[in-house]
Amino acid sequence: MLYDMQSDKWREECGVFGIFSHQENVALASYWGIYALQHRGQESAGIAVTDGTVMDVQRGMGLVNEVFRQGLPEMPAHIAIGHVRYSTTGSSLLRNTQPLLVNYAGGQISLAHNGNLTNAHEIREELEKKGSVFQTSIDSEVIVNLIARSPKGTIEEQIIESLVHIHGAYCLVIMTEKKLIGVRDPHGFRPLCLGRLGEGWVLASESCALDTVGAEFIRDIEPGEMVIIDDNGVESWHFATPDRRAGCVFEYIYFARPDSVIDGQSVYEARFNMGRTLARESGFKADIVISVPDSGTTAALGYSHEAGIPFAEGLMKNRYIGRTFIQPEQKKRDMGVRIKLNAVTSVVKGKSVVMVDDSIVRGTTSGKIVRMLKEAGATKVHMCVSSPPIGFPCYYGIDTSARKELIAATKQVEEIRQFIGADSLHYLSLAGLHAAIGNISEKTLCNACFNCDYPAQTPSECDCANNKFLFEPKVNK
Repeated sequence: MLYDMQSDKWREECGVFGIFSHQENVALASYWGIYALQHRGQESAGIAVTDGTVMDVQRGMGLVNEVFRQGLPEMPAHIAIGHVRYSTTGSSLLRNTQPLLVNYAGGQISLAHNGNLTNAHEIREELEKKGSVFQTSIDSEVIVNLIARSPKGTIEEQIIESLVHIHGAYCLVIMTEKKLIGVRDPHGFRPLCLGRLGEGWVLASESCALDTVGAEFIRDIEPGEMVIIDDNGVESWHFATPDRRAGCVFEYIYFARPDSVIDGQSVYEARFNMGRTLARESGFKADIVISVPDSGTTAALGYSHEAGIPFAEGLMKNRYIGRTFIQPEQKKRDMGVRIKLNAVTSVVKGKSVVMVDDSIVRGTTSGKIVRMLKEAGATKVHMCVSSPPIGFPCYYGIDTSARKELIAATKQVEEIRQFIGADSLHYLSLAGLHAAIGNISEKTLCNACFNCDYPAQTPSECDCANNKFLFEPKVNK
């Protein structure tokens, strides 16, 4: 995941898509699939296809429609995989785009990865000492090298042997000349689901991509499961028994599209319930409820519903920004918020406002939005956040700031309120968050960015795995 300097948000690292079909135009279906997953990565995009004998890949920097402006891979094909990316490990370079496509002793293989390997650096150094040559700086290439070096006889066995060595978060779609393979790590950090499209099959990071291509949702891939799709249908292998299931809680707070269903939980329903709980917990009274669009909108609607306060569009979003990873020079970054958001003066002037957002990372953008609303005439701005304070970095697919730059790691809630200039500030409690995600047990979610309870190995440079908040946040009532 990438931290967006303009919006003060974390960004999901990647989205993956795969299709096996002898009836569909698999390249076109992949295009629409990754288009539906564009919110998971706006830095680069790619599609790889195979006709059963050879493979072709087309990749580039930018949004999906920019990368494929000149057309899609033209090879007649029955398998395709697609990828959209933000960089976590590996720089923002063309050579780091996915899907990867390599030749090895077993033939050709193409791979797309969502997640982050916490021990990739150590494995890479070990492989380089043994003569492996790397063409990219991304952790996904470590997986390809491990597969290529495996002495096992089948691709399924080679993949499983490779997975023994890696730690962290990974959802994979892998394509051989004859098979489409999906893999979800034993903790289930990142989502992956299976759909049916006519006589074919689809794998996707989110169910919204299945809807886009007209596929029927069949089920979620389980943590520690590998599915193999070929002309014989779908076969399931459970390569690991999770000692602790730990789906990323931020999928429900922010990352996933609201129209997706992940592990049986509607994302929209969870966010709506977060807003309702915020209204009960905060007790703020105001003339209107507004959201920081778009990620705060569903929770704001829930707040409005529960509190009986009208919802209004107090902030308008420019949806034509383009590639958000391109940052202006430092002296112009303050313009970033006004380029993306603008207050609707006729809506907020003379009114007290409850503003709902999904999270606060550094607090810089929240402060600018509060000032913007007050300059537009809002009499009071009460800020509600539909997640607990983020006090710890994530190592499982999010390129977060250094811990000292996370505002909740160094400031109490009242200090944060003063920093952003809001009249009131309320964070959703962890208990309230879990109650809102009612179909998922809190024991099966990763909350490490809130409570430092890391469910899997963290990198050696992690300095907070055994620490608590520098200041224990206190929630305003």
